[in-house]
This record gives sequence, structure tokens and C-alpha cells, in this order.
Amino acid sequence: MADDAHVAVLGAGRIGEALIGGLLAAGWRPASRIVAADPRAERLTEVSERFGVRTESANTAAVHGADIVVIAVKPQDIDELLDEVSELLRPEQMVISVAAGIPTSAIESRLEADVPVVRVMPNTPVTVREGITGVAAGSHASSTHLDLAEELLGHVGRTVQVQETALDAVTAVSGSGPAYFALLAESMIEAGILLGLARDISTELVVQTMFGTATLLRDERLHPVELRESVTSPGGTTIAAIQELERAGVRAAILNAIQAAQRRGRELADSE
Repeated sequence: MADDAHVAVLGAGRIGEALIGGLLAAGWRPASRIVAADPRAERLTEVSERFGVRTESANTAAVHGADIVVIAVKPQDIDELLDEVSELLRPEQMVISVAAGIPTSAIESRLEADVPVVRVMPNTPVTVREGITGVAAGSHASSTHLDLAEELLGHVGRTVQVQETALDAVTAVSGSGPAYFALLAESMIEAGILLGLARDISTELVVQTMFGTATLLRDERLHPVELRESVTSPGGTTIAAIQELERAGVRAAILNAIQAAQRRGRELADSE
């Protein structure tokens, strides 16, 4: 696929807008080669004013002439979208689907031709270009298509290639992951307030601690056990806190929660 390929983003919500912003910020594509489609006129106005890309209210107009078509609509809206564009898509084009829980086979079965489809599962930090996205190939997608999808999504964070059967696990771990960390942050902030800290001080302490810890784990390539043990002194404050967490079954609760998320993801996929 040419280096000057046109990109159509169907759906100008948070994820679609984040992708457009990431591509432009990285210089991967100029605004003239990106088009955004959305039925909401106010969203198109916002996207056009912010990024200077072409906008269309009709998906059919956006797909025409596009080399890469990103489907970034909600899962419940994908059937209507595919009804609109299925006859227009061709094998020389490529579809990247961000629709959660929709297997590539369901999309491929609705298309008129053997269009390569790559299914991706990003998480919300893509909106600040610090996301992580699982990438999986459909039956007509080659390694070249996978590489191109990773290249595109690499501008809003990092990517991992997985088999499509693993995307439910990706969804449970990283797709839903920001909510787990937000719940932990909420609990720690409330604990700080209980101990007498002002809310803004407690919030800053917790958020920066989470950010710094994540940066250490990523950039220093530390195993979580290494980092935990480096903070935990014998007979100290941290070990007392860890004992309480273990006594409360926090580790098992996290494992059970993520497994429940995976099961629910499979149920939603089966219902489509």
C-alpha cells in the first residue's frame, strides 16, 4: 500500500478523534489525506476546526478513494454502517475495525469482496497517545496488513499482535484495565483523605505515584515483583499494608474480575 495512502475514519468519537490527532501529530499523514465521517454535524465541525481534515456526513463519501478504512463506531451501529459501505469496499482496500466484540468473520461475511480486515482493541489512553492496542488479522489479511495496522496505531501508543481468539483476553486486561486502575486510584485517594490529606494533595500523590510506577515498570523493564520487593522493607510500613491486601484477597479478586470480563466479552461476541 502506498506511503501516501488515504485514510477514512468512520466514526468521529473519542477513539476516532484520537487516531486522527495521533496521525497528524506524528506527521504520518497530512490532513489532506484523512477524512472523517460521522452523522453528527457538531462532531464534524469540531474535528474539522481542530485538525483541518475533510469531513463527510455520509460514510459512502468517506470510503470512496480511501486505501485504509477505520471503523470506529459503536458495536451496535456497525450493521447499519456495513449496509452502507459493503458494496463499495474492494480487496485493494483495508479495513481496521475498532468495534468491540465484533469478530472479523462477522464483518467479512457482510462485505461483497475479499477485503482484508484487521480487528483491533485499543484502550482509552489512546486519547493521550499512551494507549495499548491488541491487533489481530482476519482471514484475508496478510502480515503486511498487520504491520500497517500496527504502524497506524503506533502513533497513539503501543501495539501487540495476537490471534483473534485472544482479543477477549486483551479486552479484559487492557481494554477494561483503565477502569481497574481508576478504582484503585479512587480508593487510595479516599484513604489519603481519611488520613487527613486535602483531596487535591491526595489526588496528586496517588496519580503521580501510579504514573511513576508504570513508567518504572515499562522503561526499566522491571518485573512487578522486583519493584514491589524493592519498596517493601522487613517489618516496615509497606509489608504491613501488603499483608492487609493479601488478607482481604485482593490478588484473587483481581484474577476473578479479569476472568469475568473475558467471559462477558465472549458472551457479547456470541450474541452478535
